[in-house]
Amino acid sequence: MQQVTVVKPTKGQLFMKFIKGLITLGGVILISKGFSLLAAVHGKEIPESYFSGGYPSILALLDSEFFMGIIFVITLAIVVYVLYLFWQLHEVAVHKAEAMSSAHTQIVFALSLCGLFIDKTWWVLAIIIAFARWDLVSNRISKIINDGIKGNQS
Repeated sequence: MQQVTVVKPTKGQLFMKFIKGLITLGGVILISKGFSLLAAVHGKEIPESYFSGGYPSILALLDSEFFMGIIFVITLAIVVYVLYLFWQLHEVAVHKAEAMSSAHTQIVFALSLCGLFIDKTWWVLAIIIAFARWDLVSNRISKIINDGIKGNQS
């Protein structure tokens, strides 16, 4: 049985995470305020008689430019994150080839880019090259050639 050691973060590391969180939160608020200054929510005044219990409390929030700025920043961040995840998925072959210290890393990268811009078939070929066990493939091909030369049939 393996013994697991737990490394606790130091107070300095926790403080730095707290500072990074504050900076991130401040950045989101600042960007949201900036977008709220650039835009205004224009809508038609809806009479109170349209609602059964008077104006809903959410209406004031939805008319707020600052709230809409926050929603815009969050939506933009989600779109950028999803694009980043798609890029990571697209580059999975390159990362696998680099992790295995493969001699095919450059060709996998080139095929991956061809798959991005030309045709997805090149990306599939890059995946096959990156994940193939070339030592086993070469041994099997050598055995087939050797059997063919000697006249052996399997």
